[in-house]
Amino acid sequence: MASSFFSDFGLMWYLEELKKGEFKKFKELLRQEPLQLGLTQIPWADVKKATREDLANLLMKHYDEQGAWNVTFNIFHKINRKDLCEKAKKEITGYTKTYQAHVKEKFSKIWFRESVARTYNYFEKELTQKERSYLEFLFVPKKIGRRTVVLRGIQGIGKTTTLVKLMLAWAEGTLYREQFSYVFYFCCRELKQLTTTSLAALISRGWSDSLTPMAEITSQPDRLLFIIDGFEELNYALNEPESDLCSDWMEQRPVQVVLSSLLRKKMLPESSLLIAAVPVYPRAIEQRLEHPEIKTLAGFSESEKKMYFCCIFQDTRKALEAFGFMRENEQLLCMCQIPILCWVVSTCLKQEMEKGRDLALICRRITSLYTSFILNLFTPRGASGPDEQSQGQLKGLCSLAVEGMWTDTFVFSEEDLRRNGLVASDIPILLDVQALQKCRETENSFTFIHVSIQEFCAAMFYFIKSHTNHPNPAVGCTEELIFTYLKKVKVHWIYLGCFMFGLLNEKEQKKLEAFRGSHLCREEIRQKFQQHIQSIGESEHLWGQIDFLALFYCLFEMQNEAFVCWAVDFFQDVNFSVTNKSDLLVSAYCLKLCSGLRKLWFSVQNDFKEENADTSMIKNVSFSGGSWLFFEVLTHSPDLKHLDLSGTRLSRNDVVLLCDALNNPTCNIEKLLLANCGLSADDCEGFTWVLHSSTKLKLLNVSYNYLDKGLPLLCEALCHPVCALEVLVLGCCYISEHFWGNLYEVLLCNKSLIHLDLSANVLKYEDIKLLCEALKQPGCHLKSLCVTNCFITADGCRDLASVLTENPNLRSLQVGYNDIEDAGVKLLCEALTHPDCRLEDLGLGACKLTSACCKDLASALTSSKTLRSLNLTGNSLDHGGVLVLCEALRHPECRLQVLWCAKIQSTERQRRYVTLREDLDGPLFSESWRLEKAVFDEETQRLLMAEKERNPYLTITDN
Repeated sequence: MASSFFSDFGLMWYLEELKKGEFKKFKELLRQEPLQLGLTQIPWADVKKATREDLANLLMKHYDEQGAWNVTFNIFHKINRKDLCEKAKKEITGYTKTYQAHVKEKFSKIWFRESVARTYNYFEKELTQKERSYLEFLFVPKKIGRRTVVLRGIQGIGKTTTLVKLMLAWAEGTLYREQFSYVFYFCCRELKQLTTTSLAALISRGWSDSLTPMAEITSQPDRLLFIIDGFEELNYALNEPESDLCSDWMEQRPVQVVLSSLLRKKMLPESSLLIAAVPVYPRAIEQRLEHPEIKTLAGFSESEKKMYFCCIFQDTRKALEAFGFMRENEQLLCMCQIPILCWVVSTCLKQEMEKGRDLALICRRITSLYTSFILNLFTPRGASGPDEQSQGQLKGLCSLAVEGMWTDTFVFSEEDLRRNGLVASDIPILLDVQALQKCRETENSFTFIHVSIQEFCAAMFYFIKSHTNHPNPAVGCTEELIFTYLKKVKVHWIYLGCFMFGLLNEKEQKKLEAFRGSHLCREEIRQKFQQHIQSIGESEHLWGQIDFLALFYCLFEMQNEAFVCWAVDFFQDVNFSVTNKSDLLVSAYCLKLCSGLRKLWFSVQNDFKEENADTSMIKNVSFSGGSWLFFEVLTHSPDLKHLDLSGTRLSRNDVVLLCDALNNPTCNIEKLLLANCGLSADDCEGFTWVLHSSTKLKLLNVSYNYLDKGLPLLCEALCHPVCALEVLVLGCCYISEHFWGNLYEVLLCNKSLIHLDLSANVLKYEDIKLLCEALKQPGCHLKSLCVTNCFITADGCRDLASVLTENPNLRSLQVGYNDIEDAGVKLLCEALTHPDCRLEDLGLGACKLTSACCKDLASALTSSKTLRSLNLTGNSLDHGGVLVLCEALRHPECRLQVLWCAKIQSTERQRRYVTLREDLDGPLFSESWRLEKAVFDEETQRLLMAEKERNPYLTITDN
């Protein structure tokens, strides 16, 4: 009577429904009930100590499935839980079996239409242990609450294949038996063809002619799992107003509203969701989901890649030899995580090895491998190139591919194929050579086996035809293609630009000569590329629109050093991030040839060590190998003056390599930003030698690093007569008491240092006193001091005030985010009125000031001849206090030009992280408080606006 769905796990689920007393009564009745049914007893000792799971296992072990359920049903009746009997019997005899049979039939057909699954029988329809463990972990039994899981994975990594296997395993009753009565799979590629629908219609689609099963299905919404596959296909933002969503699963609404209602838990909120998507979908969508759990599907591990190569080659020695060549190319190694691309790479290398060709040359660039793979598909065995029929098919395929890339089409109908010159008799051939495959969802539609194959064929189109000859006017010219690619406008264009540049390589051109009478236009395309890169390079406005890493990959594929040198010399400021070793290799290749580079912003956003690491979060950010390639760039770029590695974790070895490069006579770095790079006290030794020997380095930012005991070494170097450093940023460096005595010597000895940032460190009263003693010495040349968020009180202001009157060099003082209060400001204002004070910029943001200090501030404003900028943001000033300030601003002796002024509603101190700001002196820690003038009452706002209009030379801002 029971279906396979209700094995021991199904039985356990019903036992879980029993209350504690009911479960105890169930055990007691189990002593006699089997005897009445002619069954043997289960030993009482086993029953007595059994948990619900244990008891389900005992029942299934001692009786067959039918007997276990008969005993259970009888006892349920006797403990007045007839509801559980009815629920179980309904599921056993109801629609579940019908739906499971439909799932088996539908997804078995999909499986056998999938070319990857057929390839050398490597993939089995059943879940592997690794896959089963992964999927079980997504929805752990007994975990409280509904679940929304987002399964990320790059295109082709195997998301859909895994989900197809999930559906088959569930239908067989071997997966999620305990958790879900029904699992529904929605393919977004199909859904986007619909206009209006209801959730009930989507659920019953294909297996039930009526909506009758819906009452049963939705009676237990917590036992429903909805799978949304290929979410990025829909291009939905899930941003409909809450009022537009619906909760009725029977109501006909636009398909977008139905899906949004389901995903945002307006409809069937107790159900679970599994959303599969590529990583490029907008991250804002995750904020509209309810507590999404982000998971990443990793693809083939290195051992699985090796095993797959051996399966393709059928000769272990040759397979490992080819694998070794492939492994030398980081891009290919990464691509082989994707099963179908692993097949492409291994198949191509096997064919090239059989022809006696050099695999090292094939593996050097991805364009070379793709060219060989595509031409091999269309070259008859024993021939030197494609015959006339094959050439026609390949030209049609390229025409189809380029149309798809420009129109964002990746599923093609027979009509699409005909329009691009492919007739019905060509289709079986293209399927047989595995250039195309049948679409999973419908019989008469087709896709390329992977989008990268479509991209390559699209690039190839421009070398065998002119875009003006294409039947679809949407197909753009080469210039438009390159700019679109470099701007990363189309997220599906991953390799297209690289293939365009790669096909300009002479070796690839020789391969393409197999097309007898083809429209080869290499020089024409190269000239157009040159013109377009030049137009980008000559416009700084366009620099900010292009992805420099994408440009580097294009130039790397071309492998023409003269062209690369010419191209990269247009760009003086370069900003990019790398996420793997391949990015590092490619960028290093191009940057070494860039002689005009002046500024470089560079960051690493992943850990290279873990090949299949979850990229949904940044962790252990570091070079983790190959960093010498990057630092070598510094010695090949004489015009490079600005280097920002902030946020990139540097190992001890990385710091050594960096310092070696900085000490190289050919390195001309002037500004070096290393904030939050994981530096330690030991790393200070390397920077000491740089400061000893380099007269070029002017700015060093090592904030947010645990330097502590290494700082005295830096101070020693700063006292060296050769040291030319002008700006030193030591924010949040965990400065200890040993440092201040060394700093005293620096301020007396160093003649070049003009700005010092000590923010976000603890300054005790004796520390600030010693610092101020140094600042008051005649030999101190410091012009700017930042001590924001340093736990300074009014007592510390007394010493700072004495500096203002005795040091005529100090022009800027930032003391924001310290509890100096009105008493501290009074001391500073008295100093500002002193005729020897030369201060121009004073920062008092978030210092717990009230309107009581405004008279002192007003006195300073009318007395100081030099004060130009005053920051009062984040202080609780009322209308009366602002009125006093405005009166001072109108005074003819007031020289103020910028007033930072905003009010906070709470008088309690609120600290904020200091932010990096670049101004004329370089990156400083400045106070930033993002509040609107609207926080003031209307009368005070009018007062400020009137003052701003009255004085055209005064800027009043709250940002």
